Amino acid sequence: MTDPLVTTQWLADHLADADLRVFDASWFMPGTPRDAKAEFVAGHIPGAVRFDIDALSDQTSSLPHMLPDPAEFAVAMRRLGLSKESVVVVYDSEGVFSAPRAWWMLRAFGHAAVFVLDGGLPKWVAEGRAVEQGWPTPEHGDFKAYPRPDLVRDLAAMRAVVAAKSPTILDARPAARFHGQAPEPRPGLRSGHMPGAVNAPWSLLVDRGAMHGADRLAALFAGLGVDVAKPAIATCGSGVSACVIALALARVGHPDTPVYDGSWAEWGALADAPVAAEAAG
Repeated sequence: MTDPLVTTQWLADHLADADLRVFDASWFMPGTPRDAKAEFVAGHIPGAVRFDIDALSDQTSSLPHMLPDPAEFAVAMRRLGLSKESVVVVYDSEGVFSAPRAWWMLRAFGHAAVFVLDGGLPKWVAEGRAVEQGWPTPEHGDFKAYPRPDLVRDLAAMRAVVAAKSPTILDARPAARFHGQAPEPRPGLRSGHMPGAVNAPWSLLVDRGAMHGADRLAALFAGLGVDVAKPAIATCGSGVSACVIALALARVGHPDTPVYDGSWAEWGALADAPVAAEAAG
């Protein structure tokens, strides 16, 4: 399987596989009046367990949902039933929005057999497929973390990238925020973007909750002036929608796009970090 996404039909056909694990990674932007945990309890894909992006983050960091300590992540994944031979399908309740963050996190800690459900829970429900209620308690797995630093970029690395003007920075935030025309949803952050960045709004990469196919994605990136054959780094507001870019690039054949974990939540809070307010190029 070279496509990082699977269809609802594929999941339905494999739902009873002994080595399959299904994770609900639903997450909502700050200020959204929805409760992902409550919605999971009310209805989720049969056998799914809750992958809480916020709870599975570095709780010692002031930044939102940063990657946690590998050992702590491994313990949490074992509690979710993850083993080294597991095939994981991650979904969310928006379609394709926060599930890519879980996909990227698992890969960043060395688990390669992970896929995103194209269309997510909305497509599953719209097709009349079964859901179940409650809070499952799976048997523990034997997962061990093997971090992949090639998939992660930190502040120091991004300062160097901005200074060198290479590789390309792809920013998944909406255009108005990227151009400094709309405020950030988190207080205390400046408006604008990293100098030289290209705006690639995550919503451009999906259609009614499902990700565009590879050919369409390639055309969209080309329309932004992005050569997908060249290295890029994905960023966004807090490291969630950046992973939609990473997933899209994986779909067009480039699976290892790194993500700036701190993203604008870190960069936009620093007085000495350069900020631009107009589009690059």
